[in-house]
Amino acid sequence: MSKSQATPVWPVVMAGGSGTRLWPLSRSGFPKQFLVLGGGTQSLFQQAVGRLMALAGDGVAVDAPVVVGNEEHRFMVLDQLRDLGVAPGAVLLEPMGRNTAPAVTLAALQAQEAGADPVLVVTPADQTVTDEAAFTAALRRAVALAAEGAIVILGIQPDRPETGYGYIRADGAKVAQFVEKPDLATAQKYLAQGGYFWNAGMFVLRASVWLAALERFRPDIASACRTAFAAHRNDGVFIRPDKAAFAAVPSESVDYAVMERCPGVLDIRMEPLAAGWNDLGAWEAVWQVSPKDAAGNATVGDAILQDSRNTLVHATSRLVSVIGLDDVVVVETPDAVLVARRERSQDVKNVVNQLGREQRGEHALHRKVHRPWGWYDSIDHGPRDQVKRIMVKPGASLSLQMHHHRAEHWIVVTGTAEVTVGDKVILLAENQSTYIPLGEKHRLRNPGKVPLELIEVQSGSYLGEDDIVRFEDTYGRT
Repeated sequence: MSKSQATPVWPVVMAGGSGTRLWPLSRSGFPKQFLVLGGGTQSLFQQAVGRLMALAGDGVAVDAPVVVGNEEHRFMVLDQLRDLGVAPGAVLLEPMGRNTAPAVTLAALQAQEAGADPVLVVTPADQTVTDEAAFTAALRRAVALAAEGAIVILGIQPDRPETGYGYIRADGAKVAQFVEKPDLATAQKYLAQGGYFWNAGMFVLRASVWLAALERFRPDIASACRTAFAAHRNDGVFIRPDKAAFAAVPSESVDYAVMERCPGVLDIRMEPLAAGWNDLGAWEAVWQVSPKDAAGNATVGDAILQDSRNTLVHATSRLVSVIGLDDVVVVETPDAVLVARRERSQDVKNVVNQLGREQRGEHALHRKVHRPWGWYDSIDHGPRDQVKRIMVKPGASLSLQMHHHRAEHWIVVTGTAEVTVGDKVILLAENQSTYIPLGEKHRLRNPGKVPLELIEVQSGSYLGEDDIVRFEDTYGRT
């Protein structure tokens, strides 16, 4: 088949989740899809993009990926795509979360605006597979069916009575019914009976087919999404639907809005997927996919286990020792530690909810916070002082800003710093320092070709991140 005859495919990666059940490693400011989990070297988001880009060939023409996410994570998306050497076709930024049906609708409307009707291959950004060849083969079969107008959903052959997933009841290649998450007895019956598959949340269909199905089953979502998208703003690859209009979009999942209504009404097929799939929905799932020793223990980082079995230890910043514990999860980060029974790992979300109610910082951010220009790590703090380690990428700069309540001392550790203080601009090399008085406009830039690292010592009556008044910003922040 020539390239002109190949089926056009748009990879659509939904990357807007918060991953609360993998706290404390996953937080709303840096959620699980951008983390490296399960013993790999790429983040879950990067793996998802790579799997979809691998569809190219054998009559499939894969376009640049379309990512649906949110404002807070937009530069993480670009950084991680850049590490893959992949340029996005578009990054659709939802003003607020409205579940997966509106997310997919934005991608379909983007295709419509481009005058195209590609096959959308839609996947969450937080899943893993161990057999990528089998995954690619199954998805190519799904693309061929979708090119002819079918709605295709990926079904996972269950290997245990799982109560955490929804199920698909299949009649051959046809989807007969979608089933809610079952209790244990029902899940055991499904496994024994056969014909039931886990719903992977991945589906394949033409953009026009999705929009037509949504108009049929949920015209309110379709209309509200069209209104919000019609008033969108473009900022390079970033596409921002109108915030006020998007707030009126009903929040609904793809399954509830369309898929569960399709059997017996529209042509909906299921493509079986046997590729070692896992959605990493909780620490139990991370343990399942991680390399293990002879005692069933999985470790990441500096960990020592003695007389322990089937235990997961994830150490981020220090040595973690575990003695005499079976079926336990231990996750250490610089500012929080989780210890839980493996089978209770779904309940981590209750801790996150409590942190949110108490408005604690551990709910959303790590001690080390990523920014579009680099990162900062709050390594120590007191009532009127705070010490940060700061890294600025080559060519990047912080905003031109000032603080009402704090002064700052900067000491360069490595690289070169261009510092603006008031009307003066100076260059600082390693071991040199400067002082930023309270209330003075200032800016930090890395003019070099290597990362700039410095130590910042803050002093003042209030040291919160909201004491920043921005006058100019490269990244459109206010």
